Amino acid sequence: MHREITEVTDRPPQLMDQLLEVWECSVRATHLFLSAGEVAEIKPYVPLALREVPHLMVAWRGDGTPAGFMGIDGQKLEMLFLAPEERGRGLGKKLVRYGMERFGIREVTVNEQNPQARGFYEHMGFHVCQRWELDEQGRPYPSLKMQL
Repeated sequence: MHREITEVTDRPPQLMDQLLEVWECSVRATHLFLSAGEVAEIKPYVPLALREVPHLMVAWRGDGTPAGFMGIDGQKLEMLFLAPEERGRGLGKKLVRYGMERFGIREVTVNEQNPQARGFYEHMGFHVCQRWELDEQGRPYPSLKMQL
C-alpha cells in the first residue's frame, strides 16, 4: 500500500468535504466515548479547523481521494485522522514520521478515553506529560498532553 503524502495549501470546498467525511468516519470508529449527538455538535467546527491549521497534509489513495490527513501547528500535531479501513496498515505511522521529519513534531494532545490513540503515540515514542479534566474546547473529556 503506497499512499502519497502532500501538503495542501489550496483547500477547496470539495477537498474540505472529503476530509470532513474522513474525520467523521474516523471519529465514529475510534471515539467511542462520544455519542452520535456529540459528534454532530462537533462536526460544524471541523471545516474551520481544517482551513486554519497552518500545515495540512493529506495521504492520497491511488484514485485521488484522501485516505487520511494530519494538521500541524508549530511542533504540535493538531489532528490525525484516517479512514477506518486504513487503520492498522501503517498509514498513521507514515504520516507521523513525515511530520516529525519535516516539521519537527514533538507534541500531541489525545483524549484519555481513546486508549488506542494513546497506545499508538506511545509506540511512536511519545509519553504523557500532563493531564486535563477538559478537552481543548472545554468539554468534559479528559485530555492528555504527550511529548517526545
